[in-house]
Parts: sequence; C-alpha cells; structure tokens
Amino acid sequence: MAITKKKAYFFILKISISAISLWLVFSKTDIGRTYTILKDLSIYYFLLASLLYVTSLFVSSIRWKLLLMGGFRIRKLFSLYMIGAFFNTILPGVVGGDAVKAYYLNKDARKVSLTLASIFMDRYFGLISLVIIGMTAYPFAIDYFGGSGFRWLMPIMFVGAVVGSLLFFGLKVGKRFQLISEFYSYFGSLKTRKDIIAKALLLSIVIQFLNFTKIIILAYAIGAKIPLLPFFIFLPIVVIITSLPISISGLGLREGSSVLLFGLIGIRPEVATALALAWFFAVVAGSLPGLVLYLARADRTAD
Repeated sequence: MAITKKKAYFFILKISISAISLWLVFSKTDIGRTYTILKDLSIYYFLLASLLYVTSLFVSSIRWKLLLMGGFRIRKLFSLYMIGAFFNTILPGVVGGDAVKAYYLNKDARKVSLTLASIFMDRYFGLISLVIIGMTAYPFAIDYFGGSGFRWLMPIMFVGAVVGSLLFFGLKVGKRFQLISEFYSYFGSLKTRKDIIAKALLLSIVIQFLNFTKIIILAYAIGAKIPLLPFFIFLPIVVIITSLPISISGLGLREGSSVLLFGLIGIRPEVATALALAWFFAVVAGSLPGLVLYLARADRTAD
C-alpha cells in the first residue's frame, strides 16, 4: 500500500510539473497563433515525421538485440519497443514502457539481470549518443547562445555523463545491492565485445539523426526558419531535459526548453511551442500501433 501511495504522489508531482510548465509557456505565447500554425501543418509532413519515429524504434530494436547478445528475433523486440513506446507516451505514469518491455522479454529470457541490464544499456547508449552529437556541434554553434547562461548546459551534461559513467562502471557504485551487482557480470561480458559496443554506439547516432530529421521536417512544415546547425546543439539538450522522469511524457519540459533555446536565435514563442507540440503529437501517432500489439499480446497470454 505504501508503494502505491508513493507512486500516486509521484504521479501527482509529475502532473503538477507538466501543468505548471505548460502554464508558464502558454502565458508567454500567443495561443491562437500556435493553434493556427498547428492547424495548417500538412498531414503528409506529419505522417512522415511519425514514420521516421517508428523507423527510429525499429533501429532501436536492432540495437537492443545486439545488447542482449542472444537469440532474440528483431520482430519480437520491435513489437516490445512499440508497446513500450505506447506506454511511455500515451499512458505515462501508469506503467513505465521499460517495465512493460522487461516484463514481456523476461517471460522468454527468464533472467531478470540480463533483461534489465540490456534495457539500461539501451538507454545509456541513447544518452551518450546525444552528448556526443551535442558536444561535436558545440564549438561550431556556441555563438547561437550569445551571452546566455544556457551556453553551459551542454558542457554540464557532458561532465555529468562522464562522471556518472565513471562512478557506475569504473567505481561500480551500487554493487553492494544484489540486483545491481548482477548487472556487472553482464557489463563484464559486454566489455569484452568491442564490436557490439561500436555497433550499438553507431546505431544510437543513427537513431538520433532519424529523430532530429523528424523535428527538422516538422520545423520546415510549420514555416519555422531555423538554420540546420542549431538543431544539433539545441535538440540534444531538449531531449535530455525531456527525458527526465519528472513530468508527463515530457510535456511542459519539451515546450519550455524549446521556447527558451530556440528563442536565442529569434524564433517566436508560438512557433517554438507549435514545433514542440507537433513533435509530441507525431510521437503519439507513431506510438499508437503499440496499443494494437499490446492487445494482441494480451489476448495470446489470456489464451
């Protein structure tokens, strides 16, 4: 019961953060203009963006197969990725997408440590690829920050990723906890497979470029005149902030960080807000097939 209450309190906190963040964004935005921009968005560009998102999930399932180092079929892993995307995006706070993926995969793998460690590394490579892209673009795009304190966000995230990696993998912080200690046997095996690490990192960068292309297409579709380079420094920051588990599907955080960062290069709040919302809706549309796959899997389980 205590755990249920904790989850309920945390869920309420996440709703509050999303609601407050959205209120702050909309209080400084021409809502009517934002609605008009979204209404005029071409359905073809929107569907293309959603398709790119689904494609990124397919490539993610290939990366997951590599990290599992086992005989799992891509089709099965892609199905689980789609289901996880549905739970993460459309039913946030009810059941985590990673938890659903772990539950169904573990029914076959029957090794919790392998399942959870592979999902952790899947997420980890996603984060590291964002940091690599952001820091690669940083020297060329720093002028876009002007004198704003936001120019330190990417370096801070880089330092945080390095320190976190050293603590977790180098000093093995948390090894005294049984479940986490079992992770390290997996990490030890993965460490010897440099080919898997290299391929997983390369796939992670491909995944990020697919997702960035999705957003660039939406920006073009709504008529946002944004140079190409800022996307590669601003988007890693926005995605990392949005990924923090403190809001509902990143709502509010995505819009707020987009308004602040793209505002540095003269993009009006209603345009940045419309872009962030179009991005969210494209992800929602791309996640909907996960519901069909989940219901089909639930029916098979019931039988």
